[in-house]
Amino acid sequence: LLHTEIFTISAAGSEFRQSGDFVLGGLFDIHYISKAISHHMPESTQCSSHDLIVPSYRRFQIMRFAIEEINNSSTLLPNVTLGYEIFDHCSNTDNFPSVFKFISQDRWVQPWYHLSKGLSDVAAVVGPFSSSDTTTIAPLFMMDFVPLISYGAGSSAFSEKVKFPSFMRTVHSNRDLVEVVVHILLYFKWHWVAFLNTNDAYGKDGLELFRKRIVDTGICVAYNEVVNHHTNTSIMIKQLEAYDVNVIVVFVPEETAEYLIGALRHLNMTKKVWLAVDAWSLNKKLPKMQGIKNVGTVLGVAQPSVHIPGFKEFVYSKKKQCQRDAGELCNQHCPDCGDLTPEDIIQSDPSYSYNVYIAVYAIAHALHNMLQCGSGECQKNTTVHHYKVLAELRKSNFSLLHELIQFDTNSDPKFGSYAIVFWNCSGDAEEIGFYRFYPSVNFYIDTNKLQWHTGKETPISRCSLDCLVGYAKKQEGSHKCCFSCHKCPNGTYINVTADAYSCQACSAAEWSSDGSTSCILRTVEFVPFEDAVTIVIMVGTVIFVALSLLTAVLFGLNYNTPVVRSAGGPMCFLILGCLSLCSISVFFYFGTPTFASCILRFFPFFMFFSVCLACFVVRSFQIVCIFKIAAKYPSVQRWWMKYHGQWLVITLSFLTQTALLILGYILSPPAPFSDYDWDQTKIILSCGGDFQANFAATILLLVLCCLCFIFSYMGKDLPKNYNEAKSITFCLLLIVLTWVIFATQFILYKGKYIQTLNAMAVLSSLYSFLLWYFLPKCYIIIFQPKRNTAQYFQGLIQSYTKTISQ
Repeated sequence: LLHTEIFTISAAGSEFRQSGDFVLGGLFDIHYISKAISHHMPESTQCSSHDLIVPSYRRFQIMRFAIEEINNSSTLLPNVTLGYEIFDHCSNTDNFPSVFKFISQDRWVQPWYHLSKGLSDVAAVVGPFSSSDTTTIAPLFMMDFVPLISYGAGSSAFSEKVKFPSFMRTVHSNRDLVEVVVHILLYFKWHWVAFLNTNDAYGKDGLELFRKRIVDTGICVAYNEVVNHHTNTSIMIKQLEAYDVNVIVVFVPEETAEYLIGALRHLNMTKKVWLAVDAWSLNKKLPKMQGIKNVGTVLGVAQPSVHIPGFKEFVYSKKKQCQRDAGELCNQHCPDCGDLTPEDIIQSDPSYSYNVYIAVYAIAHALHNMLQCGSGECQKNTTVHHYKVLAELRKSNFSLLHELIQFDTNSDPKFGSYAIVFWNCSGDAEEIGFYRFYPSVNFYIDTNKLQWHTGKETPISRCSLDCLVGYAKKQEGSHKCCFSCHKCPNGTYINVTADAYSCQACSAAEWSSDGSTSCILRTVEFVPFEDAVTIVIMVGTVIFVALSLLTAVLFGLNYNTPVVRSAGGPMCFLILGCLSLCSISVFFYFGTPTFASCILRFFPFFMFFSVCLACFVVRSFQIVCIFKIAAKYPSVQRWWMKYHGQWLVITLSFLTQTALLILGYILSPPAPFSDYDWDQTKIILSCGGDFQANFAATILLLVLCCLCFIFSYMGKDLPKNYNEAKSITFCLLLIVLTWVIFATQFILYKGKYIQTLNAMAVLSSLYSFLLWYFLPKCYIIIFQPKRNTAQYFQGLIQSYTKTISQ
């Protein structure tokens, strides 16, 4: 148990003490210790011997005013008076006597003992101001759940209720403050910034929160410096210039900012932008200092200046020469406060004043609920336990100056906003925007009110200028803000919102040109049946089949004539039939490719065209055999005629070709194929595996063609009217030329019309035999019947035989 010396409350006129039914504690840093103090013995620091902070004294008066206003109210706490016990808390290490006073009861500090024996002297405590002070003393209040309502401690650590269960605050957390700072940086596109902070709980917390918040925002901390009253500003500025940083976030308390900015005004830095936090953005002294324009532009995030009705009159009525009254304890005396005029207090920095006002009223409303004052009279005899006051504080839900006061689950405020201010040429902090949290986030800046010291253009603070549209960044060095730009190639695109550092590949169904920001769906292309060229080809195929049928009919009617017999006799009908069956393939080159169409566009043509070529091979061989081999090798002719050699060759060719096709389709079945390579803007639908499946069958066709050429060449000097070899040779030359042209086109062009060209090549091959082999025979049959007689052909044979024998 700790015993503290307590004096009798007897000074009714003291600014620091006032008796009442319930007493509120207050901790205000009315004075500031700018230099470290060495002690020769254990003692408490005498705050009044150090520098006076006028804004803190104003906040001190706000608490007194709020308590007097509540005592004069007939509705909030009727028949109950509030008292206060306030201390000047100028040190976070040497002001513990005031803390012991607040947590003691009957001059005794009794941890975990108050529930059965009594309570501490205060119902709740307002303060302290800074995060460092709160970090030091808060644990002493937490052990007995004494409500500690800070009006200025913004460290995010206090949101952890496990460590600080009875801590509350009416100021927003540093997390919210950093959020506003980042919004401003992003709004002006300042991505290359410096961050100055103090080496205390406030500054460290701000730096840590800032680094976490700027992840994935494109903002980089180019330079960070811990500043204090001993910082060499000249060296710091040289480093800022070396890093080419034009925007500096200054996350420091007001006293440190006064030293820092005061020292910088002697340097010429008009291009710099200083971003002030709420601790010093509304400072009344700095904007009016001589040479402040040399610092550059100062923007700030500020606590909104709320007009509190009646406070001005209170200051004028209560202000008197401060004297030390009987009963005052250490740090309950302010001799230099008497030098302040009411105007000095009223016109000082209003930051955090409203927060003090809210804290006092929050405690009053909590007591209102505990004492059941709703009936117009409070139950004064009710025991006020700290944990119960804390519970009511957390449930706060009241209106104050047209604002709804509530707290979230971390005992942080669910009300309030920030003002965006600009230090104008008149030396005032002019409000140019705002950031509202509730009921929803609302951010606004009026840039028309801004007057940059660099001119009309917004200052630039970037390590590298933004890349042009369609360019990806390539990081250079350790900062993502420093980069070079590279144009995204074809087939890729850049999405700067998702990843500005890499070109994303388009999907197979999409395409893009170089420097694209998105992909475009490819056009799916195939040759439809409605295409004009397709219709012409299909009509040509139907005509071909019709002509083949008419030729067969004509040959059938003139079956026993020499022209039909010399053309091949019954073999002519086989050739015409196979040519007609080959034409089936033409119809499957059009429309959307399917597995069936991919097979049928080749299978009928290869199978039946091989029969046609086999027929012409046999026919060419027979012509040479009749006119040349028969004379020199009669046994060969007899064997050929006896065993029907022509039909054996045709059958063998047909069976071999069929087997080769089936085997090829089993090993490499043709299937629908989407070609993505030919044209990046299109998807060409075709059939895959064609060459592999038909390779062996193609070789067989080439062999048959070669045999045709060999036998046709051997019979080049045969009788004119009996020389089908020349007709066959000419047909084969046309076919070879057709497929050479197609092969060339296939190598150079693989668009959708390659299918059309393939169909035309097939149809051209069929027409070659029909027009140049069968049509001349039809002409003789119809228009030159004299040449279609046995005598005429016999005469040609006899004439050729005589020539051979000679």
